[in-house]
Amino acid sequence: MSNDAQYLTRLQDYYARHQVLPSYAGIGELIGMRSKASVASLVLRLKGEGFLESAPGQRLRPGARFFERAFAESVPAGLPSPAADTRPDNVTIDKYLVKNPSNTVLIRVKGDSMMDAGIHSDDIVVVEKRGSAKVGEIVVAIVDNEFTLKRLGQEKGRYILKPENKAYPVIRPQGALEIFGVVVGQFRKYA
Repeated sequence: MSNDAQYLTRLQDYYARHQVLPSYAGIGELIGMRSKASVASLVLRLKGEGFLESAPGQRLRPGARFFERAFAESVPAGLPSPAADTRPDNVTIDKYLVKNPSNTVLIRVKGDSMMDAGIHSDDIVVVEKRGSAKVGEIVVAIVDNEFTLKRLGQEKGRYILKPENKAYPVIRPQGALEIFGVVVGQFRKYA
């Protein structure tokens, strides 16, 4: 049982490369198990923990916990401090960032108008689709039939869209301003 975590990481890596899980025989080959009974026992344990599920045709698919990742409480960004000798919790990125899957979309950012808010070109923002937002929230809005990502503001009783880069002007819609959604998270991939 102590090797199950290692076996799971091999299955996760395999899934990341192929977008499918191997057959039982393939699992045995992947992790170096020759016994069909040992592979079946491992699969049963991983199913019991919620990492794997049965799929049609005697195949396997990722379970609810398959995409969990280790989550350390915090890492100081200042001076180095001794590493904690505690076991990290696990979190699924979807569960952490997405409260309402049916109302959530991911949008790739183009441009640098929000860079002072830490949102850069090619970042992915997690947007919860809503028709309203609070002043101060970062929103995806539709102005003159075009989408834009800005901070919602208010001026003289009217809503405005404020960039987070001084090189860009505040947008003061003359016509309708429609809120598509509110940014609830973001991520980026470093090279």
